[in-house]
Amino acid sequence: MKKSNKINKVVLAYSGGLDTSVILKWLQDVYDCEVITFTADIGQGEELAPARKKARMFGVKQIFIDDLREEFVRDFVFPMFRANAVYEGEYLLGTSIARPLIAKRMIEIARKTGADAISHGATGKGNDQVRFELGAYALMPEVKIIAPWREWDLLSREKLLAYADTHGIPVDYKKRKGGAPYSMDANLLHISYEGGILEDPSFEPEDSMWRITVSPEKAPNKPEYVELAYARGDIVAINGRKMSPAQVLTKLNQLGGKHGIGRLDLVENRYVGMKSRGCYETPGGTIMLRAHRAMESITMDREVLALKDDLMPRYARLIYNGYWFSPERLLLQGLIDESQKVVNGSVRLKLYKGTVTTVGRASKTDSLFDPAISTFEDDKGAYDQADAGGFIKLNALRLRIASKLRGRRK
Repeated sequence: MKKSNKINKVVLAYSGGLDTSVILKWLQDVYDCEVITFTADIGQGEELAPARKKARMFGVKQIFIDDLREEFVRDFVFPMFRANAVYEGEYLLGTSIARPLIAKRMIEIARKTGADAISHGATGKGNDQVRFELGAYALMPEVKIIAPWREWDLLSREKLLAYADTHGIPVDYKKRKGGAPYSMDANLLHISYEGGILEDPSFEPEDSMWRITVSPEKAPNKPEYVELAYARGDIVAINGRKMSPAQVLTKLNQLGGKHGIGRLDLVENRYVGMKSRGCYETPGGTIMLRAHRAMESITMDREVLALKDDLMPRYARLIYNGYWFSPERLLLQGLIDESQKVVNGSVRLKLYKGTVTTVGRASKTDSLFDPAISTFEDDKGAYDQADAGGFIKLNALRLRIASKLRGRRK
């Protein structure tokens, strides 16, 4: 049944998999419009040529396949890690931070091609629909959005396969036989696993599920040391070798994966209201978080660091909930980036069987650590210990007054 509200051109976020291949044909049939496909390479490690081939099979004339790995890490991952962003105490936001980049590029393509709509394969139960659409509306307020999972009745794998068979859509043999017992999403920051057998939160996933990390038990018996160089809060070199942002994350993923670092099994709260169990592999990001906090510990003022820590959960929720392009996130980012001007130096880490341990940190230009004051030996008058008595008494004043009042009330 064709829709009456006319769409001329739609930009589809297209992976070439079962869902988006069905969506492509469904858009052509139901909306009778031209479909432009967009496939982003953000480090998912999949061959992208088949997506182009499939799109051409269904008459798509404008096909965009873009390598966004450097932009992803430079403009999205690195700014997020300057904030030490962690959602609900554990999740490093690997899926969340990729969505605004995809939305941004879809809108750029829509403007370039004169498209009046975008479409995505996110379901009506998840967070991604919110992230894609909030990002799109922030960048192109008049854009129309088509979310097939909120419109069609193809609400099972069997129905999708039947639709594919009816319309001659090639289906991977593994998909037809059921595929993996869970859903996966990958990019340069992480791999996520959810759904299927993982919907039982008491089920321990088999070790074969994990793709980029070895189990800590099987990791090398000898620790490995790595030194990261920082400039304004971002890693610029590993073990003395200068690297681009995407190269940095790629290398840290390799190192972390080798040592079983970065696995997480989490029940989280989705923005739409339900709880969801997900498993994540974020080896490079786990190393980055530990190193960045170590670098800040020696270069940042105590109260500035405390303020950042106070704001971090809110910043993380903004990213998780899809508000990357919101004025409040941009305002917070400005404050965070200003604080990072002094985060320069190096951090030395030990990687061993699933753990990341900071074993050294230094900054030639911005260290606030003064050994002459901090020493437990004779500081030659740099710090007058007698001053501490008055400091403590003043800070205890309110406690003493309250204690006396309680005593009188008894």
